[in-house]
Amino acid sequence: MLPGIDNEKAELLTEINVEWKYEFMNSEPKTVSTPGVKKLTITVVHDTDPHQKGREADWGFAIFITGTEKTILFDTGGRFLLNSMRKLAIEPDSVDVLFLSHVHKYHPYELGGFLKENSNVTMYLPVSFSKEFRDNTRDDGAKVIGVKKSRQICKNVYSTGQLGKVIKEHSLIIRTDKGLVIVTGCAHPGIINVVNTAKELMQDDIFLVIGGFHDENRPLPLEWATQDRKEEIISAFKQLGVRYVGPCHCSGEQVRSLFKRHYGRKYIDISTGKVITLTDIK
Repeated sequence: MLPGIDNEKAELLTEINVEWKYEFMNSEPKTVSTPGVKKLTITVVHDTDPHQKGREADWGFAIFITGTEKTILFDTGGRFLLNSMRKLAIEPDSVDVLFLSHVHKYHPYELGGFLKENSNVTMYLPVSFSKEFRDNTRDDGAKVIGVKKSRQICKNVYSTGQLGKVIKEHSLIIRTDKGLVIVTGCAHPGIINVVNTAKELMQDDIFLVIGGFHDENRPLPLEWATQDRKEEIISAFKQLGVRYVGPCHCSGEQVRSLFKRHYGRKYIDISTGKVITLTDIK
């Protein structure tokens, strides 16, 4: 069974009470003429699998993004987050933006510990986060911005907006000179829905999709889908023009293997400690 699934199901049915600060975009992102990010680096701070000997792994997800106008920590999942950051020479106070994908506890898991190290951040999270969560974090010093509609985070960086009917989640879009880089937590609203949304919002080609892959609005990962459905998802990726893929976190070993078989050298193995530099990907 997926760790924590029973607790998560209970969280999903929590009534939303949006009394904290949130901001909307009045319109969707449009095609822009400014150059995309050229020197993007993605460091996998925390994932289910360790990339190198001595790296700690646990259920959860977190990646650190540099090369954008502001540095971004996507999710704070996993009990080894701060230790992993230290081993990777990432100082908590070097983070400008926290981007929390969704409420499942393995994604904001180490938020409290992180904010003790650096509360001078702007935190973007879906408006569906619970009142209890807000009450526990509102006094920690961070600027909290709830996201409902798609919005800009900083130059060339956007949120898809909150997607999904039951498990509500937003994903990160980075506009680069090679195309869009899409980062997902679990993609509970459906990985194809997320990718489609990003493509329609930005009107650009998709260079890389990285993160957890779920199918439609299920509480379970793509790993648990039928073989035919997995093949359909991969076919949809190719029809959408996704050039590189990096399924990880909750995607499952079978899904990783299947994507690797179909994508070959354009498959990127994601695990704790992995560093992806955009300029190194041809």
